[in-house]
Amino acid sequence: MAKEKRPDGEKRAPRSRMTAAERREQLIQIARHLFAERGFDATSVEEVAAQAKVSKPVVYEHFGGKEGLYAVVIDREVTQLLGIMRSALSAGTSRQLVEQAALALLDYIEQHPDGFRILVRDSPIGSQGASFQSIIGDTTSRVEGILVDQFKARGLDARTAPMYAQMLVGMVGTTGQWWLTSGRKVDRRAVAAHIVNLAWNGLSGLEKRPSLTIE
Repeated sequence: MAKEKRPDGEKRAPRSRMTAAERREQLIQIARHLFAERGFDATSVEEVAAQAKVSKPVVYEHFGGKEGLYAVVIDREVTQLLGIMRSALSAGTSRQLVEQAALALLDYIEQHPDGFRILVRDSPIGSQGASFQSIIGDTTSRVEGILVDQFKARGLDARTAPMYAQMLVGMVGTTGQWWLTSGRKVDRRAVAAHIVNLAWNGLSGLEKRPSLTIE
């Protein structure tokens, strides 16, 4: 290959091409940003290719299509967040474990806002693999164990613990979405503290047989 000539007549080395691994990583990062900004349906292979300055067949060669590219992006985010959540729920008192879970999710949202936006969107029909719901399910199982012990100690029906675990983890996830869309103006530790304040102090005053007061 002939060397390129500079305007002053000197020769320079040809521009190096990306390796297959580098190209794949570039496509993943471009797609990740587009999926976060526009969602799965509004993102096209054409746009990913255009931003990477390659042809559409290059994207298909690496991922087989938009669904395959989306699956890779999702799997990466799931692996990262699941690792963070599992590490956070390691040791401590029951209240400390609840605090760790809330703070870990908010940490992920703060550090990886694009990833969180992707995870909380609905997955495309027919997609396979893990999802935000699978992470919530895994975390809920851990929280459920905490609540079972607390319910038994307080003379409450431990069979209802799974339902309360869903409520608690769902509250953290929903608050996290609000925190992200509001611009994260409140410090994450303060948000976590308020979540735990409501959850924990609410748990301390649970009625044995709750019922609605309205008809």
